Amino acid sequence: MSWYFKVLQNYAGFQGRARRKEYWMFVLINVIISFVLSILQTILDIESWLTSLYSLAILLPSIAVTARRLHDTGRTGWWQLIALIPLIGAIILIVFLVHDSDAHDNKYGPLPKI
Repeated sequence: MSWYFKVLQNYAGFQGRARRKEYWMFVLINVIISFVLSILQTILDIESWLTSLYSLAILLPSIAVTARRLHDTGRTGWWQLIALIPLIGAIILIVFLVHDSDAHDNKYGPLPKI
């Protein structure tokens, strides 16, 4: 849970690098929260405003942590736009996000693995 709050504390920070663990733990916790909210909406028989509001609130931190993760692999954050290409774009982006960090400091900052 600390990884999730670490990303939220750096809400709109597009500078620097994010480790694989930081990124994927944030994604995992987001999926779990969205799943729980969806179940609550179904049980309470309410509209989907709960998950929509959560998705809107978490949009900017998600974009920022993805940009920092791409920085960690030596790519610019603009590579996120490749996901707009149907099917193949999302696959390429996932491959980029799974890659290990650059072994050395790069132009986006020092190696975060310490």
